[in-house]
Amino acid sequence: AMMKTMSGGNCTLNVPAKNSYRMVVLGASKVGKSSIVSRFLNGRFEDQYTPTIEDFHRKVYNIRGDMYQLDILDTSGNHPFPAMRRLSILTGDVFILVFSLDNRESFDEVKRLQKQILEVKSCLKNKTKESADLPMVICGNKNDHSEISRKVRSDEGENLVSSDENCAYFEVSAKKNTNVDEMFYVLFSMAKLPHEMSPALHRKISIQYGDTFQQKTFRMRRVKDMDAYGMISPFARRPSVNSDLKYIKSKVLREGQSREREKCTIQ
Repeated sequence: AMMKTMSGGNCTLNVPAKNSYRMVVLGASKVGKSSIVSRFLNGRFEDQYTPTIEDFHRKVYNIRGDMYQLDILDTSGNHPFPAMRRLSILTGDVFILVFSLDNRESFDEVKRLQKQILEVKSCLKNKTKESADLPMVICGNKNDHSEISRKVRSDEGENLVSSDENCAYFEVSAKKNTNVDEMFYVLFSMAKLPHEMSPALHRKISIQYGDTFQQKTFRMRRVKDMDAYGMISPFARRPSVNSDLKYIKSKVLREGQSREREKCTIQ
């Protein structure tokens, strides 16, 4: 089986390619994308706003002795490079689309993003003949704000997902940590990933345990009933654009679609 190698400190973790996934987080600026990612990775909320260019994170899991890898792409709300955003969509396996409940324009942006994802993935799907579903969560953030400031009704968000069983709608607060764990649980369930990937359902392990992390006998003495562990890679680097392009190309060619047909262009 193909393996992906993740190096961290003095340890090297081998994850089967079939257990490696990419989660792409998209939405307008200042809606709380990075705050939701921070909640997922660290259980923390940062009050200070820093515009995201593009952040890449990696989390590796040992779940009942099997290794999994989740790469997280936290994208820019300004999307100055449309081709890059299209490439991010092409390489994504699961998606979180974030808007702010007190910002109507950010909701309109999510509707555009949802349409773009479906179009881009449909093109790739036609070339690879894949039958895989497209797990997606539409997330209305800042539900801790007063109802007076609300600009998007709950039923409007629900309507965006009503016709797709692989798409769910949540209203969350990254600041108060409301519904965030539930959102990730449902997303991973739709993607048929182990639900232990959810933040509250695995034990957090530091990089110092990296050498023994991938062993099937790995256990923490203090926890007898839990057999799921997650570790953030502090040295993860985003694969190059060239690597992503090669990944898409190999995906198409692997399915025998090498003859000239309508192209899924990146640009």
